[in-house]
Amino acid sequence: MVSRSHSARWLALGAAVLLPACAATPPLATRPSVPAAPATSAPAVYESGSVSAADPRAVQAGLDMLRQGGNATDAAIATMLALNVVEPQSSGIGGGGFYLHADAAGRMHALDGRETAPAAATPQRFLGADGQPLPFRQAVVSGLSVGVPGNVALIAKAHALDGKLPWAALFQPAIRLAREGYVLSARGSASLAAQPDSGAHDAEARAIYYGADRKALPPGTTIHNLALAGTLETIAAKGDAAFYRGPLAKAIANEVAAETPRDGRMTATDLAAYAAKPRPVPCGTYRVYRICGMGPPSSGETTVLAILDALENFDLASLGPASPIAWHLFAEAQRLAFADREKYLGDSDFLKVPVAGLTDHAYLVARGKAIDPARTMPPPSAGIPPGADMARATGRSYPESGTSHFVVIDRAGNVVSYTSTIESAFGAGLFVGGFYLNNELTDFNFTPDKGGIPSANRVEGAKRPRSSMAPTLVYGPDGKLLLAIGAAGGATIPVQVARSLIGFLDWHLPIGEALALPMLFSPEGTAYVEPGTPLEAMVPALEKLGHKVQVMRLSYKTNAIAVVDGKLVGAADPRSEGVASDQ
Repeated sequence: MVSRSHSARWLALGAAVLLPACAATPPLATRPSVPAAPATSAPAVYESGSVSAADPRAVQAGLDMLRQGGNATDAAIATMLALNVVEPQSSGIGGGGFYLHADAAGRMHALDGRETAPAAATPQRFLGADGQPLPFRQAVVSGLSVGVPGNVALIAKAHALDGKLPWAALFQPAIRLAREGYVLSARGSASLAAQPDSGAHDAEARAIYYGADRKALPPGTTIHNLALAGTLETIAAKGDAAFYRGPLAKAIANEVAAETPRDGRMTATDLAAYAAKPRPVPCGTYRVYRICGMGPPSSGETTVLAILDALENFDLASLGPASPIAWHLFAEAQRLAFADREKYLGDSDFLKVPVAGLTDHAYLVARGKAIDPARTMPPPSAGIPPGADMARATGRSYPESGTSHFVVIDRAGNVVSYTSTIESAFGAGLFVGGFYLNNELTDFNFTPDKGGIPSANRVEGAKRPRSSMAPTLVYGPDGKLLLAIGAAGGATIPVQVARSLIGFLDWHLPIGEALALPMLFSPEGTAYVEPGTPLEAMVPALEKLGHKVQVMRLSYKTNAIAVVDGKLVGAADPRSEGVASDQ
């Protein structure tokens, strides 16, 4: 469990934090050599495996697989399926995800289970008759927003590559939860109450999660989802083909098409054509550490590295977490990183994404030299990373929210960092077979071009929308695994991961305390500060440095497992209902 002692110390410090009279430039950090790749010497063997996820019932599902002799992949799949039952607002088989795997010797591979647009979708999908972008919620709660789900294909490919237990065994914990019932949590009830336009959109969903008065069921209610139990039993018995072909695929396509007013309705052929794809694993360096994660169509890892490497010009360790200057630097690094993200990131099957340039250490460190510790910079433009195609317009997309991350490390040292999502809370509100369908297509830019120049993340048929998901692995200077981490919370995901890495690597906090650090999210002109934290006391100092600050509660949820002195130490964000537990 996450220790809260550090948060208490922060609160004590917060009221006394003042901007230094002279905001001198902190010294450049010394950067020792970094190994080119993880070591392949004798792999670690741990006393037990560990699982960290957003709900204890899902953690238990993963642990059940480990206790049955399964490995990290088996446990991760069981965790994802259980989350679909107990956290339906965030993820599941109606959505997609990214899977990052490394074995005990550090050999890595990644699978892309991101949703795709229907083949008939056009760049004008989210424009109204007047040529202007549709209102966001109007686009969300409709078939326009639904992409072909990828999670079932993803776990099938992951199981084929890395799994150990029989396929059907991985479904049993989720089937039991759905059929025998689970207790609705306070967070689950609050989500149902907060998003009735999507949560209660479908009559079948209302019958499960809402009362006769159409009000969300209260915490403590036992929820049974027999339709989902049946769907999972079918996929367990017949494999992923039962999802992408046959009656279920036709039901999904028909439901989406019926709620799509125009522009490229989904068909059963779209589902049959779906494939989860192996993707290269981009890696970069930060100080003495090697950091690896998910590349396009995710912007997660390139953005994490862009934030961190821009900060290599500053001695964050000396500044510490109680310094307003440290948080100012963090905010400025985000603005640089997101400028590049908006211009260059999209589906690499449809455009050239300069991943090598966007993770180039020299480019990123040089970009960070624009940061002034004494004042905010003017609105930054995208840089020109090596290999960049400049014939792209800068786009802008809407915020994301409904996502879940989980991490597993087994006794043999295999690790999985997996982020799963249906996008907004309860996705598009469309409900088939006991599960919500995603609204991932609203991750595309609604405005497809600017001045006739196409944006990298515009809608195109069979294209995958840009994501912020950032499943991440960190290796030390000896090449050994230090940390597996990821987060939920839309565009805040790479910022949450970067903040946690700074806390763990620069400030040497225990991983639980690093995840408990307050959040400052500053992708563009406004710095959003988490209320009720010591950062709130720093608002005057940040404003003096030139920041426009807004105190606002956003969605944050990080999960991680660290390797400390040869032992696994799991942690979950104290803002969530998540836990970490050992086998």
